[in-house]
Amino acid sequence: MKILKPSAGFLGLPKENKSKNIVHIIPFGLEKTVSYSSGTKNGPKKIIKASHQVELFDEELKLEPYKKFNIKTLQETKIPKKLNDALNLLSNTVSKSLTANAFPLILGGEHSITPAIVKSISKKTKSLTVVQIDAHADLRDGYLGIKNSHAAAMRRCLDNRNVKLVSFGIRNLCKEEFNYFKKNKSKINIFWANEMSKWKMSKLKKLIKNKNVYLTFDLDGFDSSLMPATGTPEPGGLFWKDAVKILKNVFKYSNVIGADINELAPNPSLHACDFLAAKLAYKILAYKFSS
Repeated sequence: MKILKPSAGFLGLPKENKSKNIVHIIPFGLEKTVSYSSGTKNGPKKIIKASHQVELFDEELKLEPYKKFNIKTLQETKIPKKLNDALNLLSNTVSKSLTANAFPLILGGEHSITPAIVKSISKKTKSLTVVQIDAHADLRDGYLGIKNSHAAAMRRCLDNRNVKLVSFGIRNLCKEEFNYFKKNKSKINIFWANEMSKWKMSKLKKLIKNKNVYLTFDLDGFDSSLMPATGTPEPGGLFWKDAVKILKNVFKYSNVIGADINELAPNPSLHACDFLAAKLAYKILAYKFSS
């Protein structure tokens, strides 16, 4: 794994922080199965570039979280043309990161990256709960003839028998997905977007307390007015405070092993979306290491 200089990596720090808490920022701009707007291949580099503008002091935590961990930003590798080869490359990269006792934060790229990551992480633990923030259920058994489509991301995660799913913000799914959910309620819990005012973090606590968790954040989980620079924007979604509330509770009650942020499709006139994704990544690391 080739590591970028700190000044060229996530947050653009002047030097490496010699903390025992290692973070691997893994950029992986996969764009193979997008079905609406394109551009996810440019997501990682735009997030890293925008991160250089993120203020290092966290006004909520009243500290500079970056001092709690050692960021190592991997140089983005050339992604193979075949989807399965690309996913296998990502799985192997994550496995190496876990072997190095690092916390992997993967910057996508389309949502089809997540099953490849979960495949590696699920091998390291007896049981794993995936916490998904997303507009879409992603429970199709393939889409447009592609079994590993971004629209099947959570279905592929659940192919691993030791994986369960907790989803937030879902507001778009097909009948096939809803039927699959109804048949698999022992493995899937959904906090529907249209019931957001009724969400109880006490329920989330019961689902994840003291468990190993993998966090996947599809940026279209945010309301489309806040995050239009994504492949399939949806109205009726989360705003910043909604997302932060979920994240805070996830990190408070569970052991988060890794995370990804996916589906940024950068738009040159919407720099705020790049910045939002970068600040989200920093917030995830802040909650992980500042407790």
